[in-house]
Amino acid sequence: MTTDTTTEALRARVAELFPALQADLEALVRIPSVSAAAFDQTHVAASAEATAGLLRDAGLPDVQILSAPRPDGSPGAPAVVARRPAPEGAPTVLLYAHHDVQPPGDPATWDTDPFEPTQVGERLYGRGAADDKAGIAAHLGALRALGTDLEVGVTVFLEGEEESGSPSFRAFLETYRDLLAADVIVVADSTNWKVGVPALTTSLRGLVDGEVELRVLGHAVHSGMFGGAVLDAVTLMSRLVATFHDEAGDVAIEGLVSAPEPEVDYAEAEFRADSSLLDGAQVVGTGTLSGRLWSRPALSVIGMDVTSVAEASNTIAPRCTAKISLRLAPGQDPAAADAALAAHVAKHAPFGAQVTWRSGEQGKPFLAPGDTAAMRAARAAFTEAWGTPPVDVGVGGSIPFIADLLEVFPSAAILVTGVEDPDSRAHGANESVHLGELQKVVLAEALLLAEVARGV
Repeated sequence: MTTDTTTEALRARVAELFPALQADLEALVRIPSVSAAAFDQTHVAASAEATAGLLRDAGLPDVQILSAPRPDGSPGAPAVVARRPAPEGAPTVLLYAHHDVQPPGDPATWDTDPFEPTQVGERLYGRGAADDKAGIAAHLGALRALGTDLEVGVTVFLEGEEESGSPSFRAFLETYRDLLAADVIVVADSTNWKVGVPALTTSLRGLVDGEVELRVLGHAVHSGMFGGAVLDAVTLMSRLVATFHDEAGDVAIEGLVSAPEPEVDYAEAEFRADSSLLDGAQVVGTGTLSGRLWSRPALSVIGMDVTSVAEASNTIAPRCTAKISLRLAPGQDPAAADAALAAHVAKHAPFGAQVTWRSGEQGKPFLAPGDTAAMRAARAAFTEAWGTPPVDVGVGGSIPFIADLLEVFPSAAILVTGVEDPDSRAHGANESVHLGELQKVVLAEALLLAEVARGV
């Protein structure tokens, strides 16, 4: 069998196939597959059917739509598993992405319809265009480019509830362990350093979240009659959350760990532009910027239940609840971090207010081995595809299921890659993917599969 998997042959093949691949990505973006419970879940099912059809058309002989129960016993969202068995003696590669997306948010904040893909210059805009339907496109493109020259076993696993915390993920792995077993796992749900410079994600922060409820009165009272001797719950909550950070802006919760500083740094001017930090607003924290984003804990108040301005009256609020999100440095145990948060809010309850911590989601951080055969193969493939070597980066966000993959498949080599770049705005308005970068990702994945077939 002729197996022309040289870089230039694959580059030409990817370029030839790319217009059809872009059209398939656009069709997927049009499906509003929001997995959040408040949204119509028939769209998630439709997305699973559409991706299953694309994988069948790509020549994978065994394509199934499967689910597993969530911890509460309810059925998990539909996931797609498509397989081509390995030739005798060849390894198997598991290719992961997810077909569900975040809610679009306020349509007024978008320049285009979030579910009508729109190309502007080299970028394709739409919810899921980057996170993570571009990951699906990357897998499809690599499989199409290799065609019958694919000399490894391949399993494609497209999850349907990653944006809702992957509640059935562990049960899914354990239920379908034999279907998903692989020698190398490629998780296409991360980011590149910038347009023109690829990256391999070597660390991910973990996650602990929860709610802190503060109570000061048995019921609301008149602010004129009782104000001055009692503070409202919103003010007290504000004093409490102010204790989460020190004067420099570093997290000030005892018992949390930090990882070593990264080898690459993030220029402040680029960070300010990428984050849309307003003029005059200071960058907070100490140490390198990349360390603050990847190697240290970060805490945000992501929600608060208070009386709206429109409904305000001259009453003292008796209670207030805040939603807390704590990102964990590699090396941090989530249970220990959760206990540290609970201890902190109890210790810093202002003026004797009653404070309760309710634990929420927990996810372990990830730290990749520094130098493995799979890593070397990936670096070589990325260098060939981009013409420049990849940067090893951390990611401040969390992919908690990576820990589940490591525990269920301890002998597998895990590579965390992605299609996004700092302008992709995943989870936000005007999400987009750079089409030139997507084409390079497709080529890099095809080259990686060819390298794995050669026995790396």
